[in-house]
Amino acid sequence: MKKYKCPTCDYIYDPALGDSEADIPAGTAFEDLPDDWVCPDCGEGKDEFVVYDEKG
Repeated sequence: MKKYKCPTCDYIYDPALGDSEADIPAGTAFEDLPDDWVCPDCGEGKDEFVVYDEKG
């Protein structure tokens, strides 16, 4: 599963980890996050996230 990056604060959503603060279990794909999910660090909306390319 792909990781996604917040363009505002560089938070990385990793599906392998989920988001414990929002009760999102590990293994949840980014596409399966609720539409109202926001970045846990800065509050940016899900629709602003971009695919994270670990190669730079």
